[in-house]
Parts: sequence; C-alpha cells; structure tokens
Amino acid sequence: MKTKSAAVKRFKLTKSGQIKRKHAYTSHLAPHKSTKQKRHLRKQATVSNSELKRIGILI
Repeated sequence: MKTKSAAVKRFKLTKSGQIKRKHAYTSHLAPHKSTKQKRHLRKQATVSNSELKRIGILI
C-alpha cells in the first residue's frame, strides 16, 4: 500500500514507534494570543493512542 504524501508531510515517526505532530492554532492571528500559549504551541506533540493506528496506516 502506498503512503499518503499529505500524511508524510505532517507526521514523523519516532524511534520508539510514537508519531509526532504539530499543534494547531499557530499559523496566523498570533498577536492576541499570549506568549505562554505561543511558546507551548511551538513544541511538537504526540498523536493520541486512539488515532495512532489510523495515522500509522497512512504513513
């Protein structure tokens, strides 16, 4: 089965098997967001266990 190129651009697989993703709400309208919110959104998050299998198939 071919991988979905859209999913490959958005997710990265870690060595331990988890899938990293970026946070939403970062692309625009930043001035009204707090510095703390923007700082926390910079870090990458991991995909939840409920969506791990579904996204793993796409990659």
